[in-house]
Amino acid sequence: MGKIKIISPGFLTTIQDKGRYGYEQFGVPVSGVMDKFAYRMANILVENNESEPVLEVTMLGPQIEFESVETISITGGNLSPKINGREVSMWTSIKVNRGDLLSFGEIKGGCRSYIAFSSGIDIPVIMRSKSTYLKGKIGGYEGRQLKTGDILNVPSIGNNFKKKFIPEKYIPKYKGQLHVRVVLGPQEDHFTNKGIDTFLSSEYTITNECDRMGIRLQGGEIEHMDGADIISDGIGFGAIQVPGHGKPIIMMADRQTTGGYTKIANVISADLYKIAQGKPGDKIRFEEVSVEEAQGILREEEEKIDLIKKESLSIKIIKSNEYVLKINGKSYNVKVEEVQ
Repeated sequence: MGKIKIISPGFLTTIQDKGRYGYEQFGVPVSGVMDKFAYRMANILVENNESEPVLEVTMLGPQIEFESVETISITGGNLSPKINGREVSMWTSIKVNRGDLLSFGEIKGGCRSYIAFSSGIDIPVIMRSKSTYLKGKIGGYEGRQLKTGDILNVPSIGNNFKKKFIPEKYIPKYKGQLHVRVVLGPQEDHFTNKGIDTFLSSEYTITNECDRMGIRLQGGEIEHMDGADIISDGIGFGAIQVPGHGKPIIMMADRQTTGGYTKIANVISADLYKIAQGKPGDKIRFEEVSVEEAQGILREEEEKIDLIKKESLSIKIIKSNEYVLKINGKSYNVKVEEVQ
């Protein structure tokens, strides 16, 4: 069993997986990763099951020392990752050696990075998930964000390393101007026509009040028909609540299970990663789509991920001058003078 040591935790580094489903009826949020696309890609690159836990890094990255040989990948927002002070590529598998130090620098795009380890992270499963729910102190590493001195067990891969990368055309471009598609409802009838028009035509700004629970926006005030309160009902990932002050709040991974404010719309599944990578000062404009259109977009997203799995290229070194090249599921033995 290999180990990693947290030298510095960064701003907010937690262990997350796909989420803790099946317990919302008891008031336990789903939690899990904020950016599911980057999360899945990170696991694909190290040949994990897509539901294996990863480290979710927010804004300011940690410093991590490796005490064994590992295969890792880093996806999501570009926080300038470095190994031993040298910048490394994202969206590719990386071999790290004992004593190597992973660190991060300035934000170049997005705000959340994901670090996957081959074979995952060895921590207890709590309610069918390893995700950290910070407010409830559930899951992850002692139910909290990582701290200096924490040591995590990660299975060591030894010399079994495969070089893989995600083709450039599939890598998201995180921008400060977000175009986000939504399905209106479930309480759009609680808003005036003017209120809905304001929501769909205004440019909103992400405020400093943004975390894993929700993201408050500043912009045009959305007009209610007759107040903002409703009988509490369930809240989905990406639901957009509008309290009495008329400013929308997008509910995220650690959202409460129920709420009593009207919800004007829900961000479609395929666009949730945009919100997850949004940071204070970024601008958002919303576009209405139908349920059927949202379903079609999600199908296209899953088809894209299937293509990524087929098109991602991998290289496995056998000897110093011999390697296996895998393209689109086919393997080729190749001999060269030197493999870089």
